[in-house]
Amino acid sequence: MQLVVARIGRAHGIKGEVTVEVRTDEPELRLGPGAVLATDPASAGPLTIETGRVHSGRLLLRFEGVRDRTGAEALRNTLLIAEIDPDEQPEDEGEYYDHQLIDLDVVTRDGQQVGRITEIAHLPTQDLFVVERPDGSEVLVPFVEQIVTEIDLEEQRAVIDPPPGLIDDRAEIAASRDETAASRDEAAASRDEA
Repeated sequence: MQLVVARIGRAHGIKGEVTVEVRTDEPELRLGPGAVLATDPASAGPLTIETGRVHSGRLLLRFEGVRDRTGAEALRNTLLIAEIDPDEQPEDEGEYYDHQLIDLDVVTRDGQQVGRITEIAHLPTQDLFVVERPDGSEVLVPFVEQIVTEIDLEEQRAVIDPPPGLIDDRAEIAASRDETAASRDEAAASRDEA
């Protein structure tokens, strides 16, 4: 099974180093010197990591055969893909690979069917489940402990405890009440001015 582990960013310096956006919780395992990675687009690779270092909080990599800034810039936005055993589990308990979460049924703690996970969106602050609802619409569920209370891979489900408005219209109702109150306040202010 193939797993996207990073995306190449801009060139760093003049000796062929590139910044990378890490997309794995195990960069030391997947992005270490000597690792051979497939690429998307495939024409850019495979790439073998020669060196890696952290500079100002960013991972910098140099690949075998890439010796200058021009070569490094040509790799920009290339995805780095590692081959992994589909049965492999992350080292830390409570961590999951994206492929383990895709297609899980999402239900609330009281058993209400929400939908099915179709994608994991990796954002700088947190990951989100992209959940397709039975009507075809999508809802974004933050993958945080307070909301996603259980992942059961055997039962193929994720249990969530959503705050008001995440999967229902309660937040819109509250917003409508706020707008009505604001309209009343404006009308009262207009009367006072007259």
